[in-house]
Amino acid sequence: MAMGENKDELSGRSVPGTDSPKPGRNKYAMACSFLASTATILLGYDIGVMSGAIIYIRRDIPMTDVQLEVIMGILSLYSLIGSTIAGKTSDWLGRRHTINIAGVIFLFGAILMGFATNYAFLMVGRLFAGIGVGYAAMIAPVYTAELAPASSRGFLTSFPEVFINFGILLGYVSNYGFSKLPQRLGWRFMLGIGAVPSILIAVGVLAMPESPRWLVMQGRLGDARRVLDRTSDSVEESKERLEEIKESAGIPNDCNDEIVTAVKKHHGEGVWRDLFLRPTVKVRHVLLCAIGIHFFQQASGCDSVVLYSPEIFEKAGITSNNDKLLATVAVGFTKTIFILVATFLLDKIGRRPLLLSSVAGMILSLLCLGFGLTVIGRSDSKIIWAVALCVTSVLAFVAFFSLGMGPITLVYSSEIFPLRLRAQGYSMCVAVNRIISAIFSMTFLSLSKAITIGGSFFLYAGIAMIAWVFFYTLLPETRGRSLEEIENLFGTFSKWRSSQGAMTEKKRNQGTGFAEMENKANCSSNSGIPISELSEK
Repeated sequence: MAMGENKDELSGRSVPGTDSPKPGRNKYAMACSFLASTATILLGYDIGVMSGAIIYIRRDIPMTDVQLEVIMGILSLYSLIGSTIAGKTSDWLGRRHTINIAGVIFLFGAILMGFATNYAFLMVGRLFAGIGVGYAAMIAPVYTAELAPASSRGFLTSFPEVFINFGILLGYVSNYGFSKLPQRLGWRFMLGIGAVPSILIAVGVLAMPESPRWLVMQGRLGDARRVLDRTSDSVEESKERLEEIKESAGIPNDCNDEIVTAVKKHHGEGVWRDLFLRPTVKVRHVLLCAIGIHFFQQASGCDSVVLYSPEIFEKAGITSNNDKLLATVAVGFTKTIFILVATFLLDKIGRRPLLLSSVAGMILSLLCLGFGLTVIGRSDSKIIWAVALCVTSVLAFVAFFSLGMGPITLVYSSEIFPLRLRAQGYSMCVAVNRIISAIFSMTFLSLSKAITIGGSFFLYAGIAMIAWVFFYTLLPETRGRSLEEIENLFGTFSKWRSSQGAMTEKKRNQGTGFAEMENKANCSSNSGIPISELSEK
């Protein structure tokens, strides 16, 4: 019986020779991705908790507006140290141990912040917390992308963003809960309790396997094969993934020993040269897309909205600290709910439709927020509809952001780099992300004074418009492709659709060939002609 037809995941057209049902979620891969992604709670918690804790820190530790901006945004700069070192560390020690390092460093930073007695002491705590956050933000998406099967890679690789949002929500809830304590104790508990997730991460890592791609780079084919067997949707897929990884790592396909000598060294030698000094056309396209999506994620004002949400709500007319903290909890719940929705849509709808829809919604929300704040700023009395518009716009902004721009930035940039460049290439993207986050977080109050707070959000809306055009023009769809297939989508920049069409046509022709081979095999079994003779013919 000839094989049936399925629809191609990207084009929606039928591809002969693939009638196997879509596999369910691989529970082992899901559990490992879940554990690895908990590391990004550290980043989310710090963002969320500082937005409210700073209200009480300022009363206990006097600081100017500039110092406030610095203490809020400096973590992003400090995290550069962690994300830069993490790329090298993960190639040297492995992805799994790098996650453990992230938890230990943040643990130390959280304890220091909780016991801070002055501004300088607090800054030292922020330094260690930032390095830990940098490690976590870089390694969790890379580990998950390398472990996940293609059928659910978007779903699993979005886990780090889910946990960032969950961490933000925990930070907001922590602010509201500990705000009831005496002022001198409340903010210390808000910051110090961040040590708890670090301990849980260190324990959870013990149950995780190493990344199969890292194992292959070390020549440990046997270990990689066993991990792939458990994290793939079928034995056939496990074999295909191993062959693709071996090819990328320069190991001959017929080499199936348990341990081999890796043909290429992958501890970072030559990686920066191949990324910047002598990049191929494909690598240049990958770099442009990866750096671009991280730049626009932060330049569109997401961290400004989350970090300074109490200040935004105050400008909108909400003056009670209790009400402001409750409003931030609503922001956290909204982000968490919509990021969960996004995880189930990434592998069904695709990266591009979600990303473009998300950015369009963000643009509309930012324009409405800017308009509402401008109206309130020019009025001497409280305008209820403008207050409602501002609160609704903030919630809509974080909802649209979480639906696409938030998770897709991590998913997309972690899956498009070639194997040899992936760890350090992604660490560079995280570095860009953190630099832009720091710039916008550390200038928000000054920008608001210079062009008004409403004008700030009009500026963010303009940047988001440029982002939409950039994404539409340059970013190819990667849904349903293996990490090795994705490499072939890049290199033509704005003409990437021709590469995608050629790849889809090739898969269709291969499917037709497989179907014809099976028909011949069936005919031979019925007629008594040996299959080998048919193959020769």
